Amino acid sequence: MKTAPLSSSSNIRNETAARTCTPESTIDASVARATDVGAGREALNILLWTSAECAAGQAAAAAALIDTRNNALMLGVPYVAKDNIATLELPTTCGSRVLEGYVSPYEATVIRKLRDAGGMLVGKTNMDEFAMGSSTEHSAYGPTKNPLAPDRVPGGSSGGSAAAVAAGITPIALGSETGGSVRQPASFCGVVGVKPTYGRVSRFGLVAYASSLDHVGVFGTHVDDAARALRVIAGHDPYDSTCANLPVPDYQSARESDVRGMVIGRPREYFPDSLDDRIRARCDAALDHLRVLGAEVRDVSLPHTSMAIPVYYIVAPAEASSNLARFDGVRYGLRMEGDGLKGMYEATRSQGFGAEVTRRVLLGTYVLSAGYYDAYYRKAQQVRTLIASDFRRVFAGGVDVLFTPTAPTTAFKLGAISDPYEMYMSDIFTVTANLAGIPAMSQPIGRIDGLPVGGQFMAAHFDEMKMFSAAYALERALGAEAQT
Repeated sequence: MKTAPLSSSSNIRNETAARTCTPESTIDASVARATDVGAGREALNILLWTSAECAAGQAAAAAALIDTRNNALMLGVPYVAKDNIATLELPTTCGSRVLEGYVSPYEATVIRKLRDAGGMLVGKTNMDEFAMGSSTEHSAYGPTKNPLAPDRVPGGSSGGSAAAVAAGITPIALGSETGGSVRQPASFCGVVGVKPTYGRVSRFGLVAYASSLDHVGVFGTHVDDAARALRVIAGHDPYDSTCANLPVPDYQSARESDVRGMVIGRPREYFPDSLDDRIRARCDAALDHLRVLGAEVRDVSLPHTSMAIPVYYIVAPAEASSNLARFDGVRYGLRMEGDGLKGMYEATRSQGFGAEVTRRVLLGTYVLSAGYYDAYYRKAQQVRTLIASDFRRVFAGGVDVLFTPTAPTTAFKLGAISDPYEMYMSDIFTVTANLAGIPAMSQPIGRIDGLPVGGQFMAAHFDEMKMFSAAYALERALGAEAQT
């Protein structure tokens, strides 16, 4: 008989505190569930790195907190982390051959915070190499399969983390976002995915892709799971100069509020004529539920939205070309011998990086080169400012949150998209939040032909509470409809 999906983080924490279950038994159940669903490389390819010793150590650390910190928010709750988040116990390879076997000498702040709160790391998840992709097909260790439909992608680049939650291995997972890499796979896998405000969560220990766009995000089976995880990992960190020194609200308390009187913006640019009518219908039904609950739905405009994809694919590769210059075979990771120093560089990077990483590094190097910087990178940053201004204007005009589709399609089949530009367009509704630095989240709002559809909430900077209030209310209103 197969192991059942793990319970919610709230149930696990409360049962651990009440001693009706133990951290050891929860870890065992999580590992058993991973085995039953085929989370290893021979099947769904969700988990890249696991260790029995690591799991035992995590359980022992959580057990030690039961007597001293019985109210810890993550007491006995298992989670997984994306392979670009540094851990001491398991490798951090970013899904790339260039870092094969690398174990970090330090850990990410978010990992430390989860452990201090009683969380237990079960394993590291598969991802698009260096977080560059929208399907988790661009991993050096092979593609991850969607546990709801194994012939389809889980989304990317945090597809492994989304798939782990969807498969019931853990109720919470860590991912990272640069242009939608938490929200888009959350939509494809039918789970909740949250990208906080830029600066709300420390990036210390997150391997850099595009530093001005990168965020650590969270996945949850339900809104409450994501709210719990974000509450734990958010907050100031002296190791990250971009991390804001602001109080962290109790995001879970948003479940007690309602949306009566809330103004929800419906940006017309996110509902183009080309949008799948079935996705439009699911979004409209969700908005109808919010209207019934007392919210006002208002049509708004974000006029520079159409420029988001071109801007993103100039800014992100430019920053990536700089950040990935460190992987040269000299300091750590893969080293291939060549003819002299230049030959060693060329051999290491040519054999260590996959096709998508190579493509983006080349593009980024080009737009930063002499004679092209002003024409491309500087202009992209100017338009980025206009995109952020669109959001500020709408929120200043009385809109509390925005609601849009998360992705223009449901999960597509493995290998179905070979054109890079077509793949990039799967992030068309998510990249704007990264460019503007505002918080955003995706949650299930129904299914089409058995495949999940995600609805996206966006809010003003550091206004995650309003976003969670709307998400809790919509989750309650939809009920089973969200999964049918």
